[in-house]
Amino acid sequence: MTDRSATTHVAHPPFKASETLGAHLQQLLVDLTDLHIQGKQAHWNVVGKNFRDLHLQLDEVVDDARNFSDDVAERMRALYVTPDARAATIAASTSLSEFPANEVDTADTVDLITSALYATSGTARRIHDDVDAEDPTSADLLHTILERLEQLAWMIDSENRVANSSEPRSLQA
Repeated sequence: MTDRSATTHVAHPPFKASETLGAHLQQLLVDLTDLHIQGKQAHWNVVGKNFRDLHLQLDEVVDDARNFSDDVAERMRALYVTPDARAATIAASTSLSEFPANEVDTADTVDLITSALYATSGTARRIHDDVDAEDPTSADLLHTILERLEQLAWMIDSENRVANSSEPRSLQA
């Protein structure tokens, strides 16, 4: 067995993330991780009308947020950035509003999770141009995340909408 502590490993990757790119991906990782946690909190504590449908939709949010957080963290590692998704880091730097600790009615849960989805996609949109300018490959990951989170937000938000009397409005005159 070789004593690796006596040698220094030096990699020469063709690209390493700048501090700005790393910080942007870190913020997205934090928000995705918090979205996953909030989705589970909602999943466990939602009650009321259409409980089962929303309970199952929340599983989708949780699964997607968890998978996307893993994708972002692994992209960070590929770019020689150390991801940090420790509980204290998430609590200190999330862009999402806090989710209630107790039972939450289905209608309120819809609004809260939709807000969390839009906050997370808002982070992805806010950082997108900077990320794309430095690393189009990471921007491709953002596109996938945005597409799915905004789809989930639309689907879940539709639970509380009233046809033809709430947003979105028709573009037809």
